[in-house]
Amino acid sequence: MAEIAFIEEAAGNEDPPTPIRGVRRLLWWIVPANMGVFIIWGSFLGILLPAQVAGLDPANKVANLAIVSTVGAIFALFAQPIAGQLSDRTRSRFGRRAPWIMIGSLIGALSLVGLTFANSFVGVLIAATLVQTAYNFAQGPLSAIMPDRVPIKRRGTFSALSGIGLMVGALGGQIVGSVFLGSIAAGYVFLAVFSVLMLSLFVIFNPDYSSEEIAREPFKFADFLRTFWVNPIKHPDFFWAFTGRTLLYAGYFTVTGFQFYILTDFLHIENPASVIPVLGVISLAGILISTVISGPLSDKFGRRKPFIFGSSALVGAAMLIPMISPTLPGWMAMTFVAGFGFGMFQAVDTALMSQVLPSARSFAKDLGVVNIAATLPQALAPAIAGAIVLSVGYIGLFPLGIVLSILGAFAVWPIKASR
Repeated sequence: MAEIAFIEEAAGNEDPPTPIRGVRRLLWWIVPANMGVFIIWGSFLGILLPAQVAGLDPANKVANLAIVSTVGAIFALFAQPIAGQLSDRTRSRFGRRAPWIMIGSLIGALSLVGLTFANSFVGVLIAATLVQTAYNFAQGPLSAIMPDRVPIKRRGTFSALSGIGLMVGALGGQIVGSVFLGSIAAGYVFLAVFSVLMLSLFVIFNPDYSSEEIAREPFKFADFLRTFWVNPIKHPDFFWAFTGRTLLYAGYFTVTGFQFYILTDFLHIENPASVIPVLGVISLAGILISTVISGPLSDKFGRRKPFIFGSSALVGAAMLIPMISPTLPGWMAMTFVAGFGFGMFQAVDTALMSQVLPSARSFAKDLGVVNIAATLPQALAPAIAGAIVLSVGYIGLFPLGIVLSILGAFAVWPIKASR
C-alpha cells in the first residue's frame, strides 16, 4: 500500500518505501548492473565499432563512423523515453522495471551477435542501431531505481556507486575492446553474455514490489508525444539539470569519444591497442578517487552544486593539456585530470537529477528524457568530432570541449531543488 501511495502522490524530492531486500544490497548491486550496460558503450562505441567500420573502408572511416553514430543516436534519442513510458505503465508481479531491463538486455545481446555476421556498411549500420536502441531500453528503467527505492539521504552514495559501475564499465570496456581488437566477433559475443548476466543477477537479487494493483492510467497519444517534452517554465529545475548534463557530457565525449582516431592520427601512435588499456587504467583511477570522495561528501554536506562547478572546471582545464603538449604523456595527463573531474560530476549529478523529477508516476519516462542528456552526447560525439576534424583538424576538438564543459557548470546555477 505504501508503494502504491508513493507512486500516485510523490515527487523526486520525497523518500520512497524501503526496498524489499533493503537499501544496502541495492547500493552494491547497482555497480555490476551499470557495468553490464556501460561496458557496451566503452567497448562497442569506443573501440570495436570504430575498428569494424575502419576495416570495411579505411579511406572513409571518419565519415562512415559519423553516419553510423548519428543514426544510432537518433534512435537512442527516442528509445529511453519510450522505454520509460512503457515501464511506468507496466503492471506485473515483478514490478515496473525488471521486465524492460531484461527485454532490452536480451535484444541488445542478440544484436551484438548479429554484428559478428555484418560484412557490409549497411549491415553494420542496422545492427549497430539495434544495439544502441536495445541497451537504451534497458538503461532507462534501470536509471529509475534510484528515485523508486533510494532515500534522499543515501542518494549521493548510491550515485557514487552507480557512477563507479558506469565508469568501470565504460573505461573497462575500452580495455576489453582493445583486447578483442584482433577478434572483434569474439568481443561482441563476450559483451553480449556479460551484459545479460550482470543485469539478470541485479533483477534476481533486488526484486521490486508488484505493480499489479496500481491503477492503470488510460493511454492518450497526445500524452505519449508529450513524453519527449518537459515544460521548462513549469519545471525549470528539470530543464536546467538536463541542460547542464548535456553540455558537460558533450564537452567530455567530443574529445574522449574520439580517442581511437586521436591516438592514431593526431598523436601518431602506431599500436593503439597497447596504449588504450593503460589510458583506461589512468582514467579509471582518477574517476574512482573523485567518485568515492564526492558522492558521500555531497550527502554529508547536503550540497550538490559546488561539486558540479568543480568538476566542470577540471574537465575544461584538462582539455588544455593536449593543446599545449600534443604527446602521449600529455594525453595521459589529460586523461587523469578529465577522469577526476568527470567522476566528481557523475557521482553528484545523478543524485541532483533524482531530486528534480516531477512525479513518481513518470520517474522512468522523465529519467529517459534526462538520460538523453547523457546518451546523446556520447552517441553523437564521433559525428561532432568528425565534422570538426574534417574541417579544422584534431586541434579544433579541445577548445570546443573546454567551452561546453564550463557552460555545463553555469547551467546548474538556477536550480532551486538542490543546493
